[in-house]
Amino acid sequence: MEGDLVIPDTAQGVVVFAHGSGSSRHSPRNRYVAEVLSKAGLGTLLFDLLTPDEESDRANVFDIGLLAERLRESTAWVRGQHAAAGLPVGYFGASTGAAAALWAAAEPDNEIAAIVSRGGRPDLAGPRLAAVRAPTLLIVGGRDPIVVKLNEEAQRRLRSESRITVVPGATHLFEEPGALEAVAEHARDWFSTHFTSARRASASG
Repeated sequence: MEGDLVIPDTAQGVVVFAHGSGSSRHSPRNRYVAEVLSKAGLGTLLFDLLTPDEESDRANVFDIGLLAERLRESTAWVRGQHAAAGLPVGYFGASTGAAAALWAAAEPDNEIAAIVSRGGRPDLAGPRLAAVRAPTLLIVGGRDPIVVKLNEEAQRRLRSESRITVVPGATHLFEEPGALEAVAEHARDWFSTHFTSARRASASG
């Protein structure tokens, strides 16, 4: 799988991006969020969950189990990189990518420090939601009522720390002025806080 890994010298952790249906590692929205995270001292990995041939089959795009497995494989690869050794790992998922992130984080051998969902479909993670251990931030647009409801329903099934943040006036793609900036700031703060907690826990353990 192709991807772009950036890890600052003093990185607090690494955020692996899981793109939604019809998107890729070239998504300008996710690249903007990754840039904000990088400036805050967080490592980022933007990569394609599917090959071009696989993407041509729409069934693969909505195969959450397949996407989650690819995400786990990429997470293991990140952890094997020298620059990322010992660093906490988080997931940033958009649309169906959010479901894949939650599905992958529910695996007992996959320790994830934090998850952020942007306009996500966490409901597609189904029964896996109750097994998620990572603190999860669900960011939704105030003008995306169906997705807001789906996120509220999914949050009730989460047993880990979770929060829903509604960006006022934003639609599903957060294209309104200031909307994506708000997403990036919320994500930055969530990851920074929980990466710090994860590193402290690791040091004391």
